[in-house]
Amino acid sequence: MRDAVAEPGSHEPREFQKTPRKAAASGWMGSALEYYDFFIYAQAAALVFPTIFFAESDPQVAVIASLATFGVGYVARPIGAFVLGHYGDTHGRKNVLVLCMLLMGASTFLVALLPTYQQVGLLAPALLVVLRLVQGFAVGGEISGASAMIVEHAPFGRRGYYASYTLQGVQAGQILAAAVFLPLSALLPEEQFQSWGWRIPFLLSAVVVVAGYVIRRRVEETPVFREEAAHGEVPKAPIVQAVKESGKDMFRVVCMALMNAVPVAATVFGAAYATQEEYGNGFSTTTYLWVSVVGNAVAVLLIPFVGNLSDRIGRRPCIIVGALGSTALSFGYLYAISQGSVVGAFVLAILMWGVVYQGYNAVYPAFYQELFPARTRVTAFAVSQNLGTMITAFLPTIYAIVAPGGSNVPLIVGSITFGIGIIAATAAWSARETYRVHMNDLGRDDAPVVPREEYDRIRASV
Repeated sequence: MRDAVAEPGSHEPREFQKTPRKAAASGWMGSALEYYDFFIYAQAAALVFPTIFFAESDPQVAVIASLATFGVGYVARPIGAFVLGHYGDTHGRKNVLVLCMLLMGASTFLVALLPTYQQVGLLAPALLVVLRLVQGFAVGGEISGASAMIVEHAPFGRRGYYASYTLQGVQAGQILAAAVFLPLSALLPEEQFQSWGWRIPFLLSAVVVVAGYVIRRRVEETPVFREEAAHGEVPKAPIVQAVKESGKDMFRVVCMALMNAVPVAATVFGAAYATQEEYGNGFSTTTYLWVSVVGNAVAVLLIPFVGNLSDRIGRRPCIIVGALGSTALSFGYLYAISQGSVVGAFVLAILMWGVVYQGYNAVYPAFYQELFPARTRVTAFAVSQNLGTMITAFLPTIYAIVAPGGSNVPLIVGSITFGIGIIAATAAWSARETYRVHMNDLGRDDAPVVPREEYDRIRASV
């Protein structure tokens, strides 16, 4: 990877230098650290919170309530997307990313200090919900801001590759979240893990805040935003402009963002289904955490290659195959858990979200950014993507209700997940292709497409 300045006469921003390596490194590190915070909550909600923040008289109710607090974070995401997206389009991509990091780190650290249900009763889950709302608000602007930073710094013909580092960071954050729990759950007696061991990953958020702040303060603002600011083109009400100019594409992103159902089914409901007594599948906490780590490790390795592939063949084919393939594999993954097959769960976890899901996951940061013009890019991406993920937020709770212990969980949950895959694939198919469109032409239905031979020549030069 090397820094590049767009050729004179191109439709790329050329008043300010692009620094793709620095932007990609900042996006990767920031996303990894911030999503570490977000996903340690997901792990704890499935593995620990049902017994320490809720009444234990009815195990199924405790599981449902704990998973509901996970979903609450997604309810706050569209609100955060609206506020933080507006901030990113009016004050810059860099500033919004620093703010996201500070909010996420502080709220996660405070979870470690909460009293339990046995100590203060209903006040414990109430405080948990408040902090989860702050987490959701903060993460609402993370992916849109980080990927906008990278895409707008990336050289033409390489946007998919560079933008994929945002999601590689997210997957790395998930690995860190599971990996921090692994030694604690394996080495500590169950009583100690439940009483204080689970708090350690949340306390480490203090380190996350400092590291993330330092990293993000050092990256330069994007050339696109700096040009807009220099020419007085920064919008005053980006959400109004986004809906007016790009409403159809925002709806497409909402539908494609429903693909969040795959990691939800795998790492949130899947964890509860594998480990909770209500379902009786007998996976230990340590075993299931290793399933998550291995699947995400494969994803981290694969993501840049898929991002690069989308620069060669286009965004839509990758997303369509990823959506249909990964959701279809959810049937087998849940079936393997139901049979108590550790090997089967490992193999299908790797195939489902470690390999096939990356056709969607590695590509959407570039594709969503490219559907919108620069003046409303962060807002349009953030609001529409987070509306889609909010719809999937309570799927674990719904699954726990419609597929309780003793029911055909793989068929019920798998069917819902595959139906979502069909919706996402249809939305991607209906969208225009964007990978051969210059930066300043993005967001236009009539945007000129660079001929294949010229595109390949430009790609080879950067």
